[in-house]
Amino acid sequence: MIQALIVDDKRKSQEILLELIQANCPEVNVEWTATSIEEAIIVIEEHCPQLVFLDIELKDGTGFDILRKAKNRNYKVIFVTGFSHYAIKAIRFSALDYLLKPVDADDLKLAVEKAVNEIDATLQRHPVQELMNNLENAGIYKLAIPVKDGFVYLDPQEVVRMEADGAYTHIFCLTEKYYSSKNIKEYETMLDGMGFFRCHHSHLINLKRVKKFTKMDGFFVEMEGGSLAEISRRNKAEFLTLMNKS
Repeated sequence: MIQALIVDDKRKSQEILLELIQANCPEVNVEWTATSIEEAIIVIEEHCPQLVFLDIELKDGTGFDILRKAKNRNYKVIFVTGFSHYAIKAIRFSALDYLLKPVDADDLKLAVEKAVNEIDATLQRHPVQELMNNLENAGIYKLAIPVKDGFVYLDPQEVVRMEADGAYTHIFCLTEKYYSSKNIKEYETMLDGMGFFRCHHSHLINLKRVKKFTKMDGFFVEMEGGSLAEISRRNKAEFLTLMNKS
C-alpha cells in the first residue's frame, strides 16, 4: 500500500478527492490530510508519505512553498489544481503529474498508476528540484525524461526531433535517443514558442536543427544527425514559410 497525504485548504475538496481515491485506487491509502503549508510540512517531515496530492493555491501560500520549505523530498507529487498556464508548463517539464479540478476518475487512475510505478526514494529528489529550478528561472525549462536509473534533464534545444509511438514518444538528440511515456501532443504544448513545429501527426521537429527539405515519394526534412521526418502535405506551406523567416 502507498501511504498518501492530501493537501487542500478546502475540506470539501479533500473529501471529494478522498472518495475518488478510495473508489478507484485501492493501492493508495490516504493516511493524512492537511489544510495549510505548516500542517503539510509537519506531516511530510514526521511521517514521510510516499505520495502527496498537492493543491497549488492555498489560503496561506502555494503548494510550491511546501516543496521549497520541506527538507524531505523523497516522495512523488501529483498536483490537483486549476493553476495558471506557466505553472502547468513547469510541472509538465519536470516529470511531475497533475490533475485539473474537477478531477476525472480515469485521469486519477492513470496518474496514480504512474506514481506507483515510479515511487523510489532515491529518484524523487530530482523531479521536485527540477520543478523548483524551472519555476525560479522565469520560463527557462528543462525536459525531465525518465530513464532506467533516474531522470535525464534536457535543454529543449538539445532535442533534434520527436516521433510519436502510440501514446509514447521517441526523443532524438544528436548522439542519444530517449523513450518517454508522454504523448507527442503534450510535448507540442510544452515546446510551444520554442522553435518546434508539428510537421506531421507523428513528427515534431526543432526548426533550428533542420538541414534539408526534400521531395521523395512525399515531403521530408533531413535533420542534424541525418535522421528524416515526414512533412504532411497540409503542413508543407507553413513549414516553408517558417523556415524562410528563420
